[in-house]
Amino acid sequence: MVISGLQKMSLVDFPGKVAATVFTGGCDLRCPFCHNFELVTHPTKEMETQELLAFLKKRTGLLDGVCITGGEPCLHKDLPDLMRQIRALGFPVKLDTNGNHPDVLAAVLSEKLADYIAIDVKNSPDRYPATVGLEKFELAAYKESLKMLMDSGCDYELRTTVIDELHDEESFLGIKAMLQELLGERKLPHYFLQAFHDRDTVPFEGFHAPPKEKLEAYAAIMSEISQTCAIRGV
Repeated sequence: MVISGLQKMSLVDFPGKVAATVFTGGCDLRCPFCHNFELVTHPTKEMETQELLAFLKKRTGLLDGVCITGGEPCLHKDLPDLMRQIRALGFPVKLDTNGNHPDVLAAVLSEKLADYIAIDVKNSPDRYPATVGLEKFELAAYKESLKMLMDSGCDYELRTTVIDELHDEESFLGIKAMLQELLGERKLPHYFLQAFHDRDTVPFEGFHAPPKEKLEAYAAIMSEISQTCAIRGV
């Protein structure tokens, strides 16, 4: 496991919990708006697994949970083992993933290693390749992960980082249609629109958050298939 960073305390990464956030290195996507692009292109090992576990053991009773994010955690085949060890210390675990690795997600779900999972929905199917920075992107594995999560019984959220230059009403109509096909008569438990915020680590310039009125219009579309739908970062 390539552990590239640790935020010792976060109030926003694991809903309802004071959590430590573990950053894994490497990602198979190249999203041009990524906040952690240094973890994607130049992942470094900043911490050994045993060092992380020793830190968490000392925080028993002080932290409510652990969020594993990236980069893309599911690139690492030993992710389930790390999650087992964290849970053995008594911590609930949240996993953030791009959904492109259903084999690893299946292992996580089969052992109930995650208490909460967040999967990114980058854009509508026709705009997915451009949004993830790849010439081509096959959605089959991603859709398999979504369906698996929807059927699992695990609490989860889907979320879209919304960028004015990459998203519009057609985007969210396309996202809604894709998800509705997988959901059937069900609704998503949680869907979040995250307003883009620029920072120095974003690899490309020129991206902006949509105005609040657009975000609210997009949220209205997604609320039709969500039990709860909210906007973050505004």
